[in-house]
Amino acid sequence: MRIFKSRAVRAITTAVAVGLIATGCSSDRDGGDAKGGDKDTFVFAGAGDPGSLDPALASDGETFRVTRQAFEALLEHEPGGSKLVGGLAEKWSSDEAGKVWTFNLRQNVKFHDGEAFNAAAVCANYDHWFNWKGTYQSSAVSYYWQTIMGGFAKNEDAEAPEPNYKSCTAKDENTAVIEVNEPSANLPGGFSLQALAIHSPKAIKEYEKQDATAKGDAITYPKYSQEAGTVAGTGPYKIVKWNKGNKEVSLERFDDYWGAKAKVKNLVFRTISTEETRRQALQAGDIDGYDLVAPADVTTLEKEGYEVPTRDVFNIFYLGMSQSANPALKKPEVRQAISHAIDRENLVNTQLPEGGKAATQFMPDTVAGYSDKVKTYPFDTAKAKDLLKQAGEEKLSIDFCYPTEVTRPYMPAPQDMFELMKADLEKAGITIKPKAMKWAPDYLDATEAGSCALHMLGWTGDFNDGYNFIGTWFAGPDKQWGFKDQKVFDAVNAASKITDPAGRTEAYQKANEVIAEYVPGVPISSSPPAIAFAKNVNPPKVSPLTQENFAEVSFK
Repeated sequence: MRIFKSRAVRAITTAVAVGLIATGCSSDRDGGDAKGGDKDTFVFAGAGDPGSLDPALASDGETFRVTRQAFEALLEHEPGGSKLVGGLAEKWSSDEAGKVWTFNLRQNVKFHDGEAFNAAAVCANYDHWFNWKGTYQSSAVSYYWQTIMGGFAKNEDAEAPEPNYKSCTAKDENTAVIEVNEPSANLPGGFSLQALAIHSPKAIKEYEKQDATAKGDAITYPKYSQEAGTVAGTGPYKIVKWNKGNKEVSLERFDDYWGAKAKVKNLVFRTISTEETRRQALQAGDIDGYDLVAPADVTTLEKEGYEVPTRDVFNIFYLGMSQSANPALKKPEVRQAISHAIDRENLVNTQLPEGGKAATQFMPDTVAGYSDKVKTYPFDTAKAKDLLKQAGEEKLSIDFCYPTEVTRPYMPAPQDMFELMKADLEKAGITIKPKAMKWAPDYLDATEAGSCALHMLGWTGDFNDGYNFIGTWFAGPDKQWGFKDQKVFDAVNAASKITDPAGRTEAYQKANEVIAEYVPGVPISSSPPAIAFAKNVNPPKVSPLTQENFAEVSFK
């Protein structure tokens, strides 16, 4: 998920550049303020602006946090967990080959525009995405469709993968059948993604009248995705306003929702980019909750009486290496030396909240496929120096990029984490050339292009399958890493078509062992990000996938 993704994209709109800018603006608060009273508006602060009101065009967590309240997918995750449960489909099944997926749909469900939800609506969505043309085929716009379903009915983008989606059939009004060409490790998990949430067919007809456009690397999203009024899902809230000047998206309870009605009438998402400013806004009563609490603030807020639940671990933070940016990184001894030079335990103990763990592989131990047999590279400065000498790189000088103006679930304090790793590497004799870069679009563009020799990134899982982690980076050549080791690619892909869960898990374990032997980068840590709420708030169940349902929120 999410998240801002490691495979980042550069995407702007004519109205607003999707940035991370602090705001002091506030909205009108009906029915009282955050300090008490009969309230009908809940205000929550995130770290960044959403990029689109159409989740199909997005790949970042800040967008999905907003759209998840208004759109629902065929499958969902259990509240507070990562187990797949029914969403708009009450039941689902696949054939033995994993190519035919049958969904028994909920009945008496309405879209926000009054249209009825049924199997034809499901197929209208999947066929809409499959038939995207032009700029919509760019991975900057359709990342998740391409990740889960491959390319399009007619691939126009040379980099678009071969389509795996075959068809969608409305078997009857309440049964949709989706067929794919080949079994995939991304299914059924992919059916739970916000990017594949279901829209009203009436709204889709309006969407199709507008195009996304591109000029160089810059993407301009269609107007409908930047203004409330056209998009229509089935969720407990409907999107009614996007005030970009105030950096706020406003939602209103959908009274015809098929399930439990939202407990608070109005929901507002506000962008406040820094941890400190978000905390101060909560303490001042300007907001009712916020995400990505600084680890140092957790105890303070708890002592002051705030609700500060912590999510379960479901992410990975890593030090990436681009072999195309610095030829020395092509030498395995150099990559091993860098891995030995980093004191992961110190990073965990000083930078992460309680429950953080040092990593040995590119997935947390909460994901099926985690291996206890991977080769490890314990902190050893002397060993790092010896390996650099063996490689003839005792005087190695290397660029190290790090992001500014950002907080991520796996990376609560980027500059502090950078400084610790920089110091570790310098103790091993490596000269570090720091490159501070604004998160979006500069840093994300640079890491995606492979122009940063060393860089810091991470990932929060979209669903509980190992391919959603290691397949994201190591299923084939990727500019971010700049290597072409077929043994790594084959090991990762070996699991992707195995339909037996036990066999797939075993294949992921073997893949993790191959990746660890190769050392494409350094997995650093996994952490349980905290989320904070005002003293008068009954919080929602917090999700390890950062998929909170704000319809559960109420005031005491």
